[in-house]
Amino acid sequence: MKSLWMGVGILACVAMAGCSVEEVEQGTSTGDSSIKQILIDGSSTVEPITSRIAESFEESFSDVRVPIKVTGTGTGMKEMIAGRIDIANASRPIKDSELEACAENDISVVELKVAIDGLSVVVHPDNDWVDAMTVGQLKQLWEPGSTITKWSELNPEWPDETISLFGPGEESGTFDYFTETINGEEDAITENYSPSADDNVLVTGVSGNKYALGYFGYAYYLKNKDKLKALAISNTDSVDDAVAPTPENIESGKYAPLSRPLFIYVRKSSLQRTEVQDFVEYYLSEGQASVADAGYVGLSEMQLKESMAAFEEACEAAE
Repeated sequence: MKSLWMGVGILACVAMAGCSVEEVEQGTSTGDSSIKQILIDGSSTVEPITSRIAESFEESFSDVRVPIKVTGTGTGMKEMIAGRIDIANASRPIKDSELEACAENDISVVELKVAIDGLSVVVHPDNDWVDAMTVGQLKQLWEPGSTITKWSELNPEWPDETISLFGPGEESGTFDYFTETINGEEDAITENYSPSADDNVLVTGVSGNKYALGYFGYAYYLKNKDKLKALAISNTDSVDDAVAPTPENIESGKYAPLSRPLFIYVRKSSLQRTEVQDFVEYYLSEGQASVADAGYVGLSEMQLKESMAAFEEACEAAE
């Protein structure tokens, strides 16, 4: 394994169970057989990081292309289970059922934590009646069978106007995380919202409706903060305890319970290819500068060491 960036950073992760699978056929749209591909699919939340790293990686490794699809964490995992990709972007940990499916298909993956996100609850910037909400209020809005349709039903001092809800679809890891954290059960959610796998569609929905509310990764709020307002969130029954999603609060975990780790899952058999090893090593070293550029919070030194150690162990096993 090349050690070009070993002095730059050391990163982390937990190796997961499974096995190997026949290699993804390496093709190229250029027709140049000397060009290698690393195939990535999955989370729209992690995509801004991976895309930036892929772009800078390709500048240094001109014989490698890194095409990235954005279909959501769940679909990315399905692609990994089918053996069609090398890396899955994920905004939640892999599920036991997905690990079992990988094992059934003789696939083994290594989990690498790559960044920290503060899942952001946002409203229209002209919303001047709410700056903070409690987790309990969010549950009233988003739980299955919710009868809350107007702002005034959450607080009589708020407008007697219909709340338009926007959120990720069921294929999204952000959807999984939010529903489990806020509603107490994964996949449990009101039917009264507009879902989309594209976070930019959610941004458009909230920014185009004064009475809207939505949620997605912190990077998408940061990128669009001129047309959105992020709410402070309280993990108690009082909005006086609400904490805003800022890099400092996300990193410290003070922004609870919506701070969460972001991952990439690498197929271990793909690590037999030098270009995949090079890319993942780059991701965990020089590429870490792209985490902040993408709008997320970088890992601590200890977390970075753990991810790199897991990566190195997986590489040794692949040799």
